[in-house]
Amino acid sequence: MSRRLLTSLAALATALVGAHAQAQDFAVTHATVALGDGTEPISDATVVVRGGRIAAAGAGVAAPAGIPVIDGTGKWVTPGIFAAYTDLGLWDIDAVDESNDKSADDSPFNAALDISVALNPASEHIAINRAGGVTRASVTGFNGKSIFAGQGAVIDLGADPQMLVQPRAFQVVSLGENGAKLAGGSRVAAYVTFRNALREARDIAAIPAGADRKSDVLLTHADAVALVPVVQGVQKLYVEVERAADIRAVLALRTEFPKLDMVIVGATEGWMVAADLAAAKVPVLVMPMNDLPAQFEQIAATQSNIGRMTKAGVKVGIGMFAGMNQPRYAPQQAGNMVALTKVPGATGLSWGQALAAITSIPADITGMGGQKGAAQGVLKPGAVGDVVLWDGDPLELSSAPVKVWIDGIDQPLTTRQTRLRDRYKSLDRTYLPKAYDW
Repeated sequence: MSRRLLTSLAALATALVGAHAQAQDFAVTHATVALGDGTEPISDATVVVRGGRIAAAGAGVAAPAGIPVIDGTGKWVTPGIFAAYTDLGLWDIDAVDESNDKSADDSPFNAALDISVALNPASEHIAINRAGGVTRASVTGFNGKSIFAGQGAVIDLGADPQMLVQPRAFQVVSLGENGAKLAGGSRVAAYVTFRNALREARDIAAIPAGADRKSDVLLTHADAVALVPVVQGVQKLYVEVERAADIRAVLALRTEFPKLDMVIVGATEGWMVAADLAAAKVPVLVMPMNDLPAQFEQIAATQSNIGRMTKAGVKVGIGMFAGMNQPRYAPQQAGNMVALTKVPGATGLSWGQALAAITSIPADITGMGGQKGAAQGVLKPGAVGDVVLWDGDPLELSSAPVKVWIDGIDQPLTTRQTRLRDRYKSLDRTYLPKAYDW
């Protein structure tokens, strides 16, 4: 094969890839549109996407001439789901160590671990959750033998190799019962370990570049350096903690480290310290409907946890989707919060609040709310063109996405599951062995 032909084929392949990744202009008309900002759904509304961004959304919006128009009559349009605190792209089969990069139990490093290098856009979990309406996610590894789990990333779930939106978006530390176990058997040890690590990072940050930057024997140099952005408030700190007393102890860390940009993860007893969280302006990522006191630090668990914190003014996102609890179940979890409003004595969320808890709020908590480029998780002019067209109310179990766009690009909704369904739903049984006769 000639060099000229090879060059031509390479150019054609590059052009085809570029065409595939090109954002589309389109409009969805006459649909029920939910903006994802906490407001209630809008009937007979239109969403316009141009150049991969939201151009307009709402009632009375006219579809521009010359772009494809989708009739959304009887359907719903929402922003893509922003799944917070997931392990997407880090594993294929949980029980097969070779396919699982969620934790590094035997590594000499902890805070320095950067999960972005292990992300796999070809993971089947990416395709399955994309088909469920998830367009973006924050991804974290999990603790090995240290209270620090390392640095998480933000990804999109587009069907292309470029999934990484922001590497090293946050650092993860585990306190409470799990942190106590990892640090030597006591919360006292966990907090000493944590404070010592932050002090080392602060001391290293104060040493001029080029000077000898030695760290304490408890941290590798790489781990101490990785925590410098945390103490400087440049990198978010996700703190896994459940008990009310532990949440207060975490908030008190700002007395010594005032720049900490913290997010509380878990917060089963968050409703008991909602006023403190609101006053500190510390957001929370919570798994809803967690009402079983499975551990001592969760004795005050209640299904009203999210509703009570939200009512108190805490910014609360629904998250903690890992393992079998996949992000595609986020609409079901949000719908449960709406259902709670009909239970006497319970505190839930309005429909608009519930959708925001799985779209704009987790995006904002992760730092993707608009401060670093286009906003995510909302259908507002200038926001990224992550749009989902549903066949019904997305917070109802009976509804499913019929189209998904990420950055304005129409995404495939086929998965291994749909291929197996299609293969066997109309299988010709003529030549099956006799044993298959019923």
